[in-house]
Amino acid sequence: MTTTTATWLAELTDALGADSVLTDPDVTAGYARDQAMLAPAGTPAAVVFPRCTDDVVAVMRVAARHGLPVVPRGAGSGLAGASNAVDGGITVVMTRMDAVLEISPADRLAVVQPGVVNKQLRDAVAGAGLFYPPDPSSYDWCTIGGNLSTNSGGLCCVKYGVTTDYVLGLEVVLADGRVLRTGRRTVKGVTGYDLARLFVGSEGTLGIITEATLALRPAPKKPVTLAATFATTAQTGQVVERVVTSGLVPSLLEVMDNTCIRAVDDLLKADLDRDARALLVAQSDAGGEAAAQEIAALEELCREAGAEFVHSTDDPAEGDLLLAARRMALPALEQLGSTLIDDVAVPRSRIAQFLDGCDTVAAARALTIGVVGHAGDGNMHPTICFDPVDADQRERAFAAFDDILELGLALGGTITGEHGVGVIKVDWLEREIGPVALDVHRSIKSALDPAGLLNPGTVFRAAHRDATLGR
Repeated sequence: MTTTTATWLAELTDALGADSVLTDPDVTAGYARDQAMLAPAGTPAAVVFPRCTDDVVAVMRVAARHGLPVVPRGAGSGLAGASNAVDGGITVVMTRMDAVLEISPADRLAVVQPGVVNKQLRDAVAGAGLFYPPDPSSYDWCTIGGNLSTNSGGLCCVKYGVTTDYVLGLEVVLADGRVLRTGRRTVKGVTGYDLARLFVGSEGTLGIITEATLALRPAPKKPVTLAATFATTAQTGQVVERVVTSGLVPSLLEVMDNTCIRAVDDLLKADLDRDARALLVAQSDAGGEAAAQEIAALEELCREAGAEFVHSTDDPAEGDLLLAARRMALPALEQLGSTLIDDVAVPRSRIAQFLDGCDTVAAARALTIGVVGHAGDGNMHPTICFDPVDADQRERAFAAFDDILELGLALGGTITGEHGVGVIKVDWLEREIGPVALDVHRSIKSALDPAGLLNPGTVFRAAHRDATLGR
């Protein structure tokens, strides 16, 4: 350990306490990366666990004095490497800041710290008859801070939107240690720039969120659930388009391709139709007769499109069983090998073309690719399965990853719908947004973090893709 390192570690320990600053490499290695196992990750010099905003201020002041990179981290559920450690830097783990500070039924809002688990917040507000809608697949262990960092979505986005739609205000510690409070508690408010939303989706590159004021909704009614299988992607796409054009707004509309259907059936022994080209799962939480009518209308659209099987139920337990197939898609695909998970959103009218295009990529690269996604908003998650020990398969997997991003852009889509750019898609950012927009991004970053201390290499990375991904 150098004298300089010993100095700043001593400063951190004095400020936060010895139990909040970890330096043992065997321990800190557990905080080096998120769930994007193939994204590059460095080795942190220290992992710290702040308990309050003042602790985060102290960390950033130490980092600013010594020019140290800082990576904010929640539970590590991310899928783009956005919370992966930087060599010699400080990883700030926010999980000890896990308090629900306030629930206001009259104002339909909650004030929370970033380490609150998504499901913890849902459970906390349920007693007041309220609901926090954003529900990433990892909702039972991902944190609100991480959801804010990547602007997470989830299964119910088709009706309720994504994280940013529920952000009223934020408290953020900036790179120089100043504390910014932005946003409001009111339903309306247009004072100044909307700085709160600037930080949502910024992947820890502009500041560290230490508190969030979040809007809530009335608790949904008992859902009615539908499952339908189709012989072609065209039929599946037709249903999605008709749902939109007919004015139906289900609370959930999910799709799985044949590869996912078979993988889930192998795992759950759920007696799924292994020959179906696609499975749609939908729910309505409109309540009572309204929900029954909405699902009946959707059922009719499925039959008109030529669905081979359609089933609906108002039994919550049976509905949960139908949803289990969708929620288990990724664990099922993981049984086939290591996974490289993509996150491409396309216009809803192009979903069938995208599914077919992924099949073409799988055949061309001789790989297994399963596609599961949020059909209601066009956000698809192609998952490439391969053996990482096999150099040829690994190379083909990364090539397929790029092929899928190219396909998404060609269909008028985006390279990420909810996982973020992280470190795994940095060289695709400019291709989507263009050089002027990239320059604006960099200008904002420079204004808020001129020394480039916060999450360096995330979102913007100058290195070549091969170096970025460790190939």
